Amino acid sequence: MSADTATPLPAPVRAAERTPAKGSPKSLSGLLPFLRPYRGRIALALLFLVLAAATTLVLPVALKSLIDQGLVSADPGERVMALREHFFALFLVGAALGLFSAARFYMVTWLGERVTADLRNAVYGHVLRQSPEFFETTQTGEVLSRLTTDTTLVQTVVGSSLSMGLRNTVMGIGALLMLVVTNPYVMTQVLGILVLVVLPSLYFGRRVRRLSRASQDRVADSSAIAAEVLNAIPVVQGYVQERRESERFVLATENAFDTARRRTGVRSALVAFIISATFGALLWGLYQGTQAVLAGRITPGHLGQTVVFVIILVGSVAVLSEVYGDLLRAAGATERLMELLAAKSPVSEPVSPRALPATQGGSAVRFDGVTFHYPSRPQQAALTDVFLDVRPGETLAIVGPSGAGKSTLFQLLLRFYDTRRGSVSVDGVPVNEVALADLRQRIGIVPQDSTIFSTSAMENIRYGRPEAGDDEVVAAARAAFAHDFITALPEGYGSFLGERGVRLSGGQRQRIAIARAMLKNPPLLLLDEATSALDAESERMVQAALEAAMRDRTTLVIAHRLATVQRADRIVVLDGGRIVEAGTHAELVARGGLYARLAAMQFDLQPAAA
Repeated sequence: MSADTATPLPAPVRAAERTPAKGSPKSLSGLLPFLRPYRGRIALALLFLVLAAATTLVLPVALKSLIDQGLVSADPGERVMALREHFFALFLVGAALGLFSAARFYMVTWLGERVTADLRNAVYGHVLRQSPEFFETTQTGEVLSRLTTDTTLVQTVVGSSLSMGLRNTVMGIGALLMLVVTNPYVMTQVLGILVLVVLPSLYFGRRVRRLSRASQDRVADSSAIAAEVLNAIPVVQGYVQERRESERFVLATENAFDTARRRTGVRSALVAFIISATFGALLWGLYQGTQAVLAGRITPGHLGQTVVFVIILVGSVAVLSEVYGDLLRAAGATERLMELLAAKSPVSEPVSPRALPATQGGSAVRFDGVTFHYPSRPQQAALTDVFLDVRPGETLAIVGPSGAGKSTLFQLLLRFYDTRRGSVSVDGVPVNEVALADLRQRIGIVPQDSTIFSTSAMENIRYGRPEAGDDEVVAAARAAFAHDFITALPEGYGSFLGERGVRLSGGQRQRIAIARAMLKNPPLLLLDEATSALDAESERMVQAALEAAMRDRTTLVIAHRLATVQRADRIVVLDGGRIVEAGTHAELVARGGLYARLAAMQFDLQPAAA
């Protein structure tokens, strides 16, 4: 792998498992896997950083020579020549400082942008591979906040603050060493005073760390509220709840502001204390230096050099106190990002996946004694002892009241969840022994709530098979009776459909989803209330299209409207997570059970006596 390629996902995931305790600056070690691929650029950045810092430290030495040899020289002619030489030397130092600083700035800024992009990609890719269980407890707005706000904080540290901190550390240590060498007695006293500065700083630092994490959590809360409400604007406006939702958001942002205000207050106190205490200690050293000049123990140039070194040291401490606060905030952000990367989906890839056999005429499906509880409802079984065999090419309808477990069958078949007891198999292979991509590639699904992406009609349908040509997309749209309304759009198949398909009716969105599934052309088709959003005329057209799509493949159909399942080869009735009836429409109506009662309500039939 080249130094400039993106970081692979497994490395940061492993690093996330070693994340230190919350609130520790060591949390930034979680970024090491993202920095490691760019070791060459980091080395160059460090080289330019050290050169820039060293050049800065040369300035006081050049200033001392200027004062002692260029200004204090007795002979006027020698003084003029010396001044020219020393000013030229100062110019060379300044030019070198500018060159090295520019190179350092470019390298560290590039690293910040690159590492942030890799981190954002890794987190997003990892979240996409999580099972639905992850999203039962994690809000989308929370994830978005970590992908934006937290990665921005990391970018600030890697691309700026960390470089400034290292540069000022080198300059500060260099200036301190020069002061100790030139004034050992005085600077020994100053160092003793500076040690006393460190202890209160550690206390303030811990408080800033805790408040930084809390502040980022409050920002995430407001992001979660905004994401939830913006995705439900029609409901919010339909119930005239704009003011209430605004007040909720204001309350969340005020909580975030209050936490940030307290963090800023503590951090400001930390900065004020460090700078004031350090400046006071160094003024004491400077006072001692002036006394040494008056006593004739050092030259004026020596004193000027000392003054500049003191300014460099004080400036470095001031910058480091600011950088330390940024590091604490970035540590909290890194913790939150590493938590996402450390999240493990309970639905994992098999160690040695089995291949699915080739099929002709559809796939076989088997539920063998399946019992399942959703993780968020561990005490309530969604399915209990379900035995079900679906033959290749068979059309099986699944009906029952709401909450009976119909959609759960689809969730387990797609392996969004794993069963607690029993097994689910496709073409004789248990789904937990098949690679997830291979399993889901064999299945097409048309959900009840059609998902439309913020792109064109052509690309929305092509989502079912990205490599499909335009002609194939149009053919799928014709089969789903979507061609006519698509060509009537302003730009036809190139028309932008809006976020979540807001420019389409419910029935049109559903037909786009059906066309997408038909383009995929899988041997196993799952229809979850696929015609629920259609009017009577559209339903007849789409039903005809679906019947054509069902040929030569296995189809499982969930429907509350029983008119759509009457011609199924077999109907299974679920109630309370159990299969209570199975048979054809005529058989179930004659039996007088739950299906007959549902049919009576919809078709005005008189159920047979039980």
